[in-house]
Amino acid sequence: MSKVVEVSDADFEKEVLKADTPVIVDFWAPWCGPCRAMSPVIEEAAEEIKEVKFVKLNVDDNPKTASAFGIMSIPTLIIFKDGKPIDQMVGLQDKESLKSKLSAI
Repeated sequence: MSKVVEVSDADFEKEVLKADTPVIVDFWAPWCGPCRAMSPVIEEAAEEIKEVKFVKLNVDDNPKTASAFGIMSIPTLIIFKDGKPIDQMVGLQDKESLKSKLSAI
C-alpha cells in the first residue's frame, strides 16, 4: 500500500471500516498549515510501512465523517483496525513517532 488515498464521506466505510488491513486516517484541511506540514510525513511513512493503508479525509469537504469521530482539531490521525479506532494522535507528528505508534498494532 505505498500510496496515500483520498477518501470521502461516501467511501469511508468501504475504504477504512471494511479494510482488511490496519488503516491510518489523516483528517486535514487545505487551509491548515500543520496539516500541510504533515503531508510529506504521511507520504514517506506510506512508502516505508507497506502493511498499513494510509488515507486522507478533507474535513471541510466531508464533515459527516469528521463529526462522527469527534474531530475538533486538525491534523488528527486515527488508526483503525478491524473497523474500529484503536489509537489517535492530534497535531503535527514526526515520522518516528508515527512509525512507533504503528509498530504497536
